[in-house]
Amino acid sequence: MKIFHDTFPTPAGDFSIAFDESGTLLATAFGGPSTLTARIQPKTVIRTLVPVAAPEANPAVRSAAQRARSQVEEYFSGERQTFDLPLASHGSAFQRAVWRTLQEIPFGETRTYAAIAAQLNRPAAARAVGRANATNPICLIVPCHRVIGANGSLTGFAFGEEIKQRLLEHEGALAPALV
Repeated sequence: MKIFHDTFPTPAGDFSIAFDESGTLLATAFGGPSTLTARIQPKTVIRTLVPVAAPEANPAVRSAAQRARSQVEEYFSGERQTFDLPLASHGSAFQRAVWRTLQEIPFGETRTYAAIAAQLNRPAAARAVGRANATNPICLIVPCHRVIGANGSLTGFAFGEEIKQRLLEHEGALAPALV
């Protein structure tokens, strides 16, 4: 299976995006292309990881990559608060429900794992929500960074709590850290 990727700089570090041959977004990651392969769902054999600029990338892939890149750049420049991209929906029914709920968290707001579990009518499933959040393959676009601990702590983030903090500060969900 060919997976097409692009990497570009953002204020939070390099950001990589991966698409299937139809231009559907499969995964995103802070870091280079090597960070994408572990995030692509389902865990299939990736025969080739191909740059979007390669000749074999079709127009649908190139267009999708440009659109995704533009939307991420607009997010970081303060011009965009939500994303409008075709996303892969690989995961269990519960994971997909959690990921849809993450997309409902407004820009500049946070939720706790317990609040998401309650919203899904599964109040005892806060840990399962945490696991689904951790396995979200499409960070930033599906805003798993907006989920925090019950005590207000940032808790984990696949790309480090420093990036999570920067994203939440950018959205105005956290006061800037005093250095």
